[in-house]
Amino acid sequence: MKKLTLTLALILILTTTLVLPAFADAVRPVIGIVQIVNHDALDAAREGFLRALAENGYVDGQNMTIDYRNAQGNQDTLSSIADYYVGQQVDLILAIATPSAQAVAGKTESIPILGTAITDYEAAKLVASNERPGYNISGTTDMNPIDAQIGLLARLVPDAKTIGLIYTSSEVNSQLQAKVAKEEIEKLGLGWKEITVNNSNDVQQAVSAIIQECDALYIPTDNTLASAMPIVYEAALAAKVPVVAGDGNMVMQGGNFTLGIDYELLGYQTGLMALPILAGEADIAQMPIQRQSEYHYYVNKTACDAMGIVIPEDLLPYAQEMPDPTASPES
Repeated sequence: MKKLTLTLALILILTTTLVLPAFADAVRPVIGIVQIVNHDALDAAREGFLRALAENGYVDGQNMTIDYRNAQGNQDTLSSIADYYVGQQVDLILAIATPSAQAVAGKTESIPILGTAITDYEAAKLVASNERPGYNISGTTDMNPIDAQIGLLARLVPDAKTIGLIYTSSEVNSQLQAKVAKEEIEKLGLGWKEITVNNSNDVQQAVSAIIQECDALYIPTDNTLASAMPIVYEAALAAKVPVVAGDGNMVMQGGNFTLGIDYELLGYQTGLMALPILAGEADIAQMPIQRQSEYHYYVNKTACDAMGIVIPEDLLPYAQEMPDPTASPES
């Protein structure tokens, strides 16, 4: 009888040992993170999202799985990533930037999708309305205070008469911001010129062309341009044409100044939105699109000094030297 009891106990231990890890894998949520391209703003949004999850008990490899994939700016790759997530039936998708969200939203109506670094969900045809999405997608918007950005440009470059705009023709978010920017420029009685690009290969030629026709340059939060800010800086510096960029990361990569959002905090805010979804306590279709309520000044002291732009005293606390892209990381 004792031998039988011992045998049964060993069988129970073995069964528990084998079954529990499998059960844990079965209930561990899988979050797919798709990003259109690498650049500082989008990377910061992703890191903020993961920080929010970690601070609330969701740790990759322990009680959840993160499947991160980057399309490197390729639309075909983006579509393949979306297909993969749908095939794997992940529990939640974080779509970073408008093209990423459009790609996954077109593939599934059941998997919850949170977006971030997206300017206008409604304009991108991702939701029925920003107040009440109505579909399986919600998230955070990176719409910046464009009126204040144009006002800042007029303040720091008071002699500017014509403002140039450059953006990607296929990015809905960029089209929307450019439209608003042109309206704000006209309100100030200034003129504008614009040029668009299709991809990163067009940037150098386009920037070289537009800076010959303007006194200052405005660049919205555009994924293609954000990845090419060193190219923009080189051309703008040679012509002494100041650049106000859509976000702070772009400024520190080659712009001059802006008033914008903090993408790490935007991603963090998106991560907090994920918590009730993962817990099964929220209907994503009823979750309004959220936005940041506070903005931050970003001033590139290196670029301003090089162009002879005097930084007003009230903006000096925000002035930072531009990181040297050729500097080796500290070991």
